[in-house]
Amino acid sequence: MEAERGVEAAGLNREQAWEILCEWIQNPNLRKHLLAVEAAMRAYARHFGGDDERWGIVGLLHDLDYERCPSQEAGHPFVGIQYLRERGVPEELCRAMLGHAGYSGVPRDTAMARALFGVDELCGFLIAVALVKPGKTLAEVDVASVRKKMKDKAFARSVNREDIIKGAGELGVDLDTHIAFVTKALQGIAPALGL
Repeated sequence: MEAERGVEAAGLNREQAWEILCEWIQNPNLRKHLLAVEAAMRAYARHFGGDDERWGIVGLLHDLDYERCPSQEAGHPFVGIQYLRERGVPEELCRAMLGHAGYSGVPRDTAMARALFGVDELCGFLIAVALVKPGKTLAEVDVASVRKKMKDKAFARSVNREDIIKGAGELGVDLDTHIAFVTKALQGIAPALGL
């Protein structure tokens, strides 16, 4: 019953969110990133006592317009959020998605918004670490290897390490604990990520 209320309150359910995502995003790697962020958001929702359906939808759709609008100048994430607002997605979810872009000016004033910011860059980094492991699996990823790769500025250079650290801080969790928590969440969907 509570999950049903969460679906209603989100303005759309997970299946509808996936359909929207597939209309907007064709790149399989971007889709995998969004699946990873969804899994991490669901895990943090359970951890913080949030509605995992709502939090998952935020993770799944936060970069909805990234393929069409890959930068602030092109309108990311504002174009996608406008579309979601027109679909009736509640403002709380839209604000959480806007907050993942520091330049949006929208404060991360909810646990959901802080979690999204906290997991977004980290999910991308964890996938990059998995891809350089001998078996190319998330099962091989551990905190020590992630921390070592974070020091290597040439590795996955597009991932903002400061945002990873800041994200853990905003969540109020130790960085190593955060890395382990998100890694475990992604390991739970490893087949969907091809890892």
